Amino acid sequence: MTKIIELNEDLIKNNDRLAVQNQRDLNDFNIKSFDVVGAIGAGKTAILELLAEELSKHFQILVINGDVATRIDADRIEKHGVKTIQVNTGRECALNSYHISQVIKNIDLNEYENGLVFIENVGNLICPSDFILGADKRIVVVSITEGPWVIKKHPLLFKFSDITVINKIDLLDVIEVDLEEMVQDAKTINPNIKVVKTSAITKEGISELIDSLKLEK
Repeated sequence: MTKIIELNEDLIKNNDRLAVQNQRDLNDFNIKSFDVVGAIGAGKTAILELLAEELSKHFQILVINGDVATRIDADRIEKHGVKTIQVNTGRECALNSYHISQVIKNIDLNEYENGLVFIENVGNLICPSDFILGADKRIVVVSITEGPWVIKKHPLLFKFSDITVINKIDLLDVIEVDLEEMVQDAKTINPNIKVVKTSAITKEGISELIDSLKLEK
């Protein structure tokens, strides 16, 4: 048992070291990067579509899409005029810093100088907690359809995230959820986290989310 724990610790340490290098590589070209995590169906892709549509007016954007299989989400986002790269993880339940380092090695970062990189992680609220990627900020997307306790049940992910998006607020009339209690749950876990309430359908909250990225146009 001790040996397994040591191997896991080495895995995390190696991942973290590579993540630091990823961040340096991107920062050398003044590229701002964001790790977007959340469960399947929370609305990560829909939110990224809206961000791509608006931010591509001002920035060169690359979106790295992580999924077990297919490039369905990447194709959706690419329709908004931004470059996407698909990473299929197979049996792995989250992206890790090695995946991102391989993408960085195989693209010309000059094309994205002063631009943005969004990393859409595999749909999961558990596995991504262990693996930082080297992004400047982590955004965790949840939706009210996941139930009122989704934030409480996954404290580690929120503890180490910078922005929480509570999505699908257009459904509040039909789903009995105390939205402010969800906000408070996030703030209790991480007092410094920024909470943005959004609807990818009505676009409510998208401008606030963009402001929270603190970008210089």
